[in-house]
This record gives sequence, C-alpha cells and structure tokens, in this order.
Amino acid sequence: MTGTTTADERLRRWRLVLGGGAAWGSPLAEGLGGGTGRALSGTDAAMDAALAALYDHRDSGDGQGNGGRRGGLGGSAPSVARWLGDIRTYFPTSVVQVMQRDAIDRLGLTALLLEPETLEAVEPDVHLVGTLLSLNKALPETTRETARAVVRKVVADLEARLATRTRTTLTGALDRSARISRPRHRDIDWDRTLRANLKHYLPDHRTVVPERLIGHGRASRAVRKEVVLCVDQSGSMAASVVYASVFGAVLASLKAVATRLVVFDTSVVDLTDELDDPVDVLFATRLGGGTDINRALAYCQSRITRPADTVVVLISDLYEGGIRDEMLKRVAAMKAAGVQFVALLALSDEGAPAYDREHAAALAALGVPAFACTPDLFPEVMAAALEKRPLPIPDPA
Repeated sequence: MTGTTTADERLRRWRLVLGGGAAWGSPLAEGLGGGTGRALSGTDAAMDAALAALYDHRDSGDGQGNGGRRGGLGGSAPSVARWLGDIRTYFPTSVVQVMQRDAIDRLGLTALLLEPETLEAVEPDVHLVGTLLSLNKALPETTRETARAVVRKVVADLEARLATRTRTTLTGALDRSARISRPRHRDIDWDRTLRANLKHYLPDHRTVVPERLIGHGRASRAVRKEVVLCVDQSGSMAASVVYASVFGAVLASLKAVATRLVVFDTSVVDLTDELDDPVDVLFATRLGGGTDINRALAYCQSRITRPADTVVVLISDLYEGGIRDEMLKRVAAMKAAGVQFVALLALSDEGAPAYDREHAAALAALGVPAFACTPDLFPEVMAAALEKRPLPIPDPA
C-alpha cells in the first residue's frame, strides 16, 4: 500500500469519525467535510448518514456549535426500522449492537420497540432481551409473538455457545464427586484404576500393581446433587437473568442434578416448573422493582432437604432492601449445615457492576467471596462448588 493511499484511508476514517458540518456547528466546516477536506460518496456516504442520524445532530446551544447532541431518527417506527436495516448493512454485528443500545438509551426509542416492524429489523442480543423483558407487561398482542421470536433467537444462540461445555464440565465434576477410594471388587472402575497406576507397572512381570483403587458407589446409593439458583431480577440485573435462565435449563437437563430456579425482587417466584423452556422462564420474570434478598434466601433455605449435597448460587448486586442481619444469618446457617454457597455479583460479559461493597465484605467474612462471573467461567465455578473445592475466582484487575 502506498503512502498516498494510507494517508487517504486515514483521512476517510477521520471524516467518518468527525462527521460533517453538523459535528462542528459551522457552515465552513460542513463545506470542508467536517474539517478534513474529505468528501464522501457511495457506501461511505450511506455509512456517514447512518452515523449522523444517531450521533451528529446538535441543538442550537450557544450558537457556536456547543449545544448538546440530539438524534435524527425521528419518532416513527418505519423510519427507525429503515435505519436499523441500514446499520446492519454497513456495520459488523458487534458495532450494530452498540449503536442499537445507544439509540435506545440516548434517544428514548424504547417505546418504538413495541412496534412489530422495529423488532423485526433489530439485531437481537442479550441487552435487547433485557429491554424487552422490562417492557413485558406493556407489549401489545401484535408485538408479543415477535418479541418472543427475538428472545428465542438470543436464547438459542446462547445455548449453542454454552450448553455443551457446561454439560461436559459438570458431568465430569459430578462423576468425580461420586467416586470412592475403597470400592468393592464389583464396583471397581478398572479403566481409571489402570490409568492412575501406570507408574507402578512391573516390566519383569508385565503387570500393574495398583496402589489405589478407583470406583463408584452402587447405583442404589447414588446421591443426586441439588442446585438452587437464586436470581435478583431488579432492573440492573437484566443480563444476569437472561444467562441464569439459560444455565438453569441446561442444569435441569442433567439427571444427576435437581435444579431449582428462584427469582426475586421484593417478592419471590419459583420458576422451577418452567425450566424446560428458558423463554417461558424469561417472560415469567418481572425486571425492576426493589430487592429483598433475605426473603428470597428464606424461601430457598426452606426448600433444602440435604444441605451437604446442595449448592446455592445467589446472583445479585447485593443492594439489600430487606433485613440485612437476617440475610447474613441465613447465609451463615446454610454454610454451617453444609451447603456450598456461591455469591455472584453478576453473570454477564460486562464484568463487575455497581454493588454493595459492605454486604460483599460481610459475605467474605463468612467465607463466601462475592465476585462477577462471565458466562464462560460459570461452568468451572459450578464444577468447583459441586466438588467442594476452591472457586476459580477471577482476578479483579
């Protein structure tokens, strides 16, 4: 690539970043192509128009181009649908999702998601699902089925990404936790026993002398693990609710695990019976409202029958609106009874959200570290909890 071509490409990119005259508030700058002297045509002009509709319009402000930004998408569903189609044509999916989020958050387009033509044009992602769930009760009948289709597509994509690895990881953990070190002869797993004792091979005798036998308890004695997902459905936890619903459905598909899904705000709802379809779970949630962690944990505690074989996963930013001391006493009581207790500040790709640091420190003092968890790490966290070994806590940095 020549130096002239490189310079021209840089100028083109700066022109797209800076926008046209509206980005500078000056007719002269408009004539110069946003101060770069670079005019746009064809696809570049169309890309610039799509960006300008969202980012480049300004209020009159002080008359010098220093007013606040405003959008140029208009208020009609058809114009928004056309714009959504344009950005999907000119930008990669990751950029489209960011632009959609900006349009919803900054330009007040939430109401237009109630229109079927807008939903049909949108690029589905976890954040859009969270927005739709927050609008659930307001969705008109003409939009509801379209909204369910959007949510189902996102759920299907998440399951394709996460389900196989989760099943493999947890099946291995459950298998290891079921092993016994002194099996009866008929319960010995000879394949694993030989592999574990290969270093004890005696060449002269052409045999292995096992020093450690590996086996499994008899099927009649097999202990089914219990997992309770207790999920905060306050508005800030939208992405976590989506991921928890998907993981809940995957866990429920494992025969060796009895899974319970409980969502809460100031009330508590048990969605265990809906776990065969995470889309039904999501539309049964109610994002927003207050938070009563103590009440939710009281319900979960009342459903635990075998504490030593139970893992409770609290997914919450820990902003407690209930009785703080009672909440901590419940956690301490469950741990004392043998429950493996895990506290996740978020289950999402975004990292740690704002959270109540005082409550997080109080849980840590009880031996329950609270940390944000990505969906890719969640299977490892669950495997460690099921095997009663230290959790793979990510580095905060």
